[in-house]
Amino acid sequence: MPMSSAEGKQWTRDRVQALAAAGPVTVLDIGPGVGTYAKLLAGPAVSHITGIEIWEPYVDTYRLRDYYDEVIVGDAREVTWPAADVVIMGDVAEHMSAAEAGRLWERAQTSARRAIYLSIPIVHYPQHEIEGNPHEHHVVDDWSHDKVLAAFPGIQDWWLGTEVGVYERRMDADADVRPSP
Repeated sequence: MPMSSAEGKQWTRDRVQALAAAGPVTVLDIGPGVGTYAKLLAGPAVSHITGIEIWEPYVDTYRLRDYYDEVIVGDAREVTWPAADVVIMGDVAEHMSAAEAGRLWERAQTSARRAIYLSIPIVHYPQHEIEGNPHEHHVVDDWSHDKVLAAFPGIQDWWLGTEVGVYERRMDADADVRPSP
């Protein structure tokens, strides 16, 4: 099943809800899989959520249209992204080369008006094809906290679990940048 560890999901939810304190936000979820973030963020904090899903069978199998206001089927490296207040790259960067993940991060910075959240395994985490989906393969299966900080510029805050790290890049000029350890 195209799911990831539950680690860090609550931290992301809390951060998005804090951003929505002044009013609902729009969200772009890159690689929704089973719709984890749409389910997690359902409620008044999010006014509109769009998912970009590379594997079309997941759209029907996991009823993504029931959870997302819009589903774009295609490769996030190639399709046009709508602007959104928040871009979530939830457990997607490890499914491509580090260079491709870096370019996706750059695209997220162009599309996000308020924040980007990157959730990624930070331990050796190999994975192969799942449910016939070749895109589930982890191309880079050995990310670490230090590698993430080096590869994705502008990270200002993070939450670390035993398997997954979640990283935040705020787009507002007043956001503090946390120094690298």
